[in-house]
Amino acid sequence: MQAQVSPQAWHFSWQLLQPDKVPEIQYFGASALHIKISRYWSDIPTDQYESLKAQLFTQITRFASGSKIVLTRLCVALASLALSMMPDAWPCAVADMVRLFQAEDSPVDGQGRCLALLELLTVLPEEFQTSRLPQYRKGLVRTSLAVECGAVFPLLGQLLQQPSSPSCVRQKVLKCFSSWVQLEVPLQDCEALIQAAFAALQDSELFDSSVEAIVNAISQPDAQRYVNTLLKLIPLVLGLQEQLRQAVQNGDMETSHGICRIAVALGENHSRALLDQVEHWQSFLALVNMIMFCTGIPGHYPVNETTSSLTLTFWYTLQDDILSFEAEKQAVYQQVYRPVYFQLVDVLLHKAQFPSDEEYGFWSSDEKEQFRIYRVDISDTLMYVYEMLGAELLSNLYDKLGRLLTSSEEPYSWQHTEALLYGFQSIAETIDVNYSDVVPGLIGLIPRISISNVQLADTVMFTIGALSEWLADHPVMINSVLPLVLHALGNPELSVSSVSTLKKICRECKYDLPPYAANIVAVSQDVLMKQIHKTSQCMWLMQALGFLLSALQVEEILKNLHSLISPYIQQLEKLAEEIPNPSNKLAIVHILGLLSNLFTTLDVSHHEDDHEGPELRKLPVPQGPNPVVVVLQQVFQLIQKVLSKWLNDAQVVEAVCAIFEKSVKTLLDDFAPMVPQLCEMLGRMYSTIPQASALDLTRQLVHIFAHEPAHFPPIEALFLLVTSITLTLFQQGPRDHPDIVDSFMQLLAQALKRKPDLFLCERLDVKAVFQCAVLALKFPEAPTVKASCGFFTELLPRCGEIESVGKVVQEDGRMLLIAVLEAIGGQASRSLMDCFADILFALNKHCFSLLSMWIKEALQPPGFPSARLSPEQKDTFSQQILRERVNKRRVKEMVKEFTLLCRGLHGTDYTADY
Repeated sequence: MQAQVSPQAWHFSWQLLQPDKVPEIQYFGASALHIKISRYWSDIPTDQYESLKAQLFTQITRFASGSKIVLTRLCVALASLALSMMPDAWPCAVADMVRLFQAEDSPVDGQGRCLALLELLTVLPEEFQTSRLPQYRKGLVRTSLAVECGAVFPLLGQLLQQPSSPSCVRQKVLKCFSSWVQLEVPLQDCEALIQAAFAALQDSELFDSSVEAIVNAISQPDAQRYVNTLLKLIPLVLGLQEQLRQAVQNGDMETSHGICRIAVALGENHSRALLDQVEHWQSFLALVNMIMFCTGIPGHYPVNETTSSLTLTFWYTLQDDILSFEAEKQAVYQQVYRPVYFQLVDVLLHKAQFPSDEEYGFWSSDEKEQFRIYRVDISDTLMYVYEMLGAELLSNLYDKLGRLLTSSEEPYSWQHTEALLYGFQSIAETIDVNYSDVVPGLIGLIPRISISNVQLADTVMFTIGALSEWLADHPVMINSVLPLVLHALGNPELSVSSVSTLKKICRECKYDLPPYAANIVAVSQDVLMKQIHKTSQCMWLMQALGFLLSALQVEEILKNLHSLISPYIQQLEKLAEEIPNPSNKLAIVHILGLLSNLFTTLDVSHHEDDHEGPELRKLPVPQGPNPVVVVLQQVFQLIQKVLSKWLNDAQVVEAVCAIFEKSVKTLLDDFAPMVPQLCEMLGRMYSTIPQASALDLTRQLVHIFAHEPAHFPPIEALFLLVTSITLTLFQQGPRDHPDIVDSFMQLLAQALKRKPDLFLCERLDVKAVFQCAVLALKFPEAPTVKASCGFFTELLPRCGEIESVGKVVQEDGRMLLIAVLEAIGGQASRSLMDCFADILFALNKHCFSLLSMWIKEALQPPGFPSARLSPEQKDTFSQQILRERVNKRRVKEMVKEFTLLCRGLHGTDYTADY
């Protein structure tokens, strides 16, 4: 890479193209030339343009009968040269290329020259699309190329239709056409070539290239302006139906795929323009029916066909376009297309059906996964179609399911039932079906389904889960489906579906579940003890039980908690006695995980919305202490005992902290009785072995309890302790603990935000904290740097109100500024520049007189913060920053601009997306 961008590349690249070199070396030479021309065009003196162009033409002619990969690279280099010279320095570039390659006096045979010219013409638009031209030049060159296509298309048409043209030439012609249409050439200018490409679809060798060319031509955004040309294309597409049917019959997946791509490209890109031509409604409807045939193509996706998935977005587009018309026109089209969409639902549910058990057994895991994703896409489409068809769609599905389950004539296949239920579930998951009159009937039908198969059982579960909100409004129906769910819990194959459905029911219907609570707890306990489910499902199950117990009376909760947790507590007591080893560690983490998931959802304060943030204080529970606190106090000693043996293990410590963190988040004020004990335990933990999870839990306590006078002393003591230990860690070398530094910075920022009084204590060494945070700004880990910037943006506004902070900023603020400038100068990732801009903005807003003095001094030394900067650029930057004290966004833009100058990237293509 360094060689290719070096000044010497202009010389060695020609030497590497010598005929005695192997193609790999010649390729490197051609590639180096392209890089020099495309990126370092300004290095070339104007008087050398012509000789460079002539040299490239000579090389291309030489390689026309040589290595193809080298030829392509040389063509790309010449294309880049042409784009840089057009339109002034080389006005008729494309016409010149055509003329030069058609000259008879060349040593290369006609076909070689022809293929080399086509290669050059193909890469020219491609190079334009990826070129690094400035915006104003891009517009000029695009216009110039659009004019030049007049020199290209007649040649392509002639070569494509000439009977004597060999297949390789015609293929190259189609590729070249495909490349040019992406320059937004007017569709009517492409008409003749598109028709020729349709004719070429009959030739199997040219089929793929023809499809690509037609699809690219039809799909260009500008094409919709040429409605007359689009209308001429419909019969051409419809004319492919026989070829499509033959391909499907012969199992020729490639041909059916290609034809489908063409039909979808026309329908999807231009449905609005074609629907507007009301007098041509029948021909467009014929195209829609052709796409419907592609959606319902026989065979199972992805094993027997891969075409149907291409069509799904077309149905979204068509529906959007129909629903966007004014009322009168929409009514007309609804009349035409509602039956089509009902047919689509049937087709999609047929495509969503599983194959026979025997066939499915032969599918690879990859095929099964692709089929699963395909069914999700179908599900999304059905949900969308509901907007067009409304409640009638649900009635339609319900009638079909009812007929299927009650018909005594023919035995129904489980696949058919499963697909209909899947359709229901797709809609019920996202659309509010509370007002639907068919749901009670559906709930009544579910128990009649004879479940003989895992896939069907899964869908029955997910359908019940999707209807959980409806069940909350119609609690009388819970009893008809709950036994099915509890029965499924015992089947490991239905683990995900049964547990997630129970969790949904317990969350949505908790106030109607007390009559069933004993049964649900008993069944859950049984499956947990038998270890039927994997870890994550066990955690979900505990969350479900948390929701369920929340609605009971406190003494009921305690009774159930006792029977539910006792076996685990006994197990944990036994494990606490054992010598630590990997297998008992897993068991400990599992039990602690079960407890923290249970406490995540066990919330006895009755408030309107369970989704409110932790800012909202919940009403205290009238019936005495909170059950979670009662349990936590009972197991506190045991947890400490476990910790004493496992303090070295981050995973166990994290699992312990998670129990309290989840409980604090759920209980808020109710957690108060535990605060002193927990502060003491966290202090002991952190003193023995500092870990990030302990700091995160401390942050949570500061957030919720620090402002309450009763809890301030233990929290202040803990805050001072973890700060002093972390400062000691900084002296020993913090580089190995970026996670601890990250959590520490977040804790400091939270303290300043929530309870700045924590910084008033004389025992807090604010100066050391400040210096450590400056150090943290230089860490390579982005999250740590971000957290440190967050700390400074909270600290600097406190300069005036907290004396110790003001004093430190005055003494050490210059050191902070230098660290920020070093980062902007290139030492930190460009993605973090906004965070550093926030610090500059805060310094300017809250310490203006100091900053104006420091920034001039700091930028004085030559080469700081980057050797690429001139004194004027540094001066401009400092003036801009000092001037902007209101608009944070402007400061961020200035910093971005400045960091690009520092890195030598200003005005280069690297910054295009920045």
